[in-house]
Amino acid sequence: MKKAIAEFLAYLEHEKNASSHTVAAYGRDLGQVAAYLKERGVRWDKAGNVVLRGYLAELHEKKRAKATIGRKLASLRSFYDFCLRKRWVAENPARVLARPRQDKRVPSFLSEGEAADLLDLPRSSEPLDLRDRALLELLYATGIRVSELVGIETGDIHADERLVRVRGKGKKERLVPFGTKAREALEDYRRARPVLAGRGDVGEAFFLNYRGGRLTTRSVQRLVRKAIRRTAVARKISPHSLRHSFASHLLGRGADLRVIQELLGHASLSTTQKYTHVDLQQLLAVYRKSHPRS
Repeated sequence: MKKAIAEFLAYLEHEKNASSHTVAAYGRDLGQVAAYLKERGVRWDKAGNVVLRGYLAELHEKKRAKATIGRKLASLRSFYDFCLRKRWVAENPARVLARPRQDKRVPSFLSEGEAADLLDLPRSSEPLDLRDRALLELLYATGIRVSELVGIETGDIHADERLVRVRGKGKKERLVPFGTKAREALEDYRRARPVLAGRGDVGEAFFLNYRGGRLTTRSVQRLVRKAIRRTAVARKISPHSLRHSFASHLLGRGADLRVIQELLGHASLSTTQKYTHVDLQQLLAVYRKSHPRS
């Protein structure tokens, strides 16, 4: 099974342009399935849906999250679809397996006032403080993913047009606009960036760490948590919460959902809907203003 998995992962990376995170996750998932089948003496190309259902049942017994089980099932389905096209198997045994019903959970997000408090925190003119302000402004102004943020190169930011080029899932590029506050913060950081760049061989990475290397997603997560602790927000807020806040605030101010979909880089509108949230006061205000018998 190892050879088949290796070919499948290469297909994901080179033909489907899947992200490195997706390839790694699918590799781990399929490795676990291979171990499960080996323990039971079952050939992977002869495994039926009953055996694979037993694997998923074991995950349930181990109290694995529904989202995790759903992803592992998606890995299986994609792998066996690939094997079916290669004619290594006669059918896809994972196709008939039911995906666990996901719990509907609204991600953490900031109100407009809380977002303003976060972005307007007092900061010094030190390069790292200017960097932190710039990346927080850009995350909220564009709704881009953290992986897209850390992948930004110096030539991707067009301050005059207030546009940034980002590389999303599947290595798809898109241009995302940002506002004047973000442009001001980005330009302040751009002027200070050579101080950080002089500490390392960074190439064209725009956001740098204190050693002059490319900033990582984990570093961004840490600095967002650090900034949140300086505000009155007691909830757990992550960089992804800023993406959700971006979508919710645009929707609350009347932006079309399909425009938000394009800005976020979603292939499906249903994915965008998970990021949007209109609070009760907004809902009541729109209802009272719009309904003829309110």
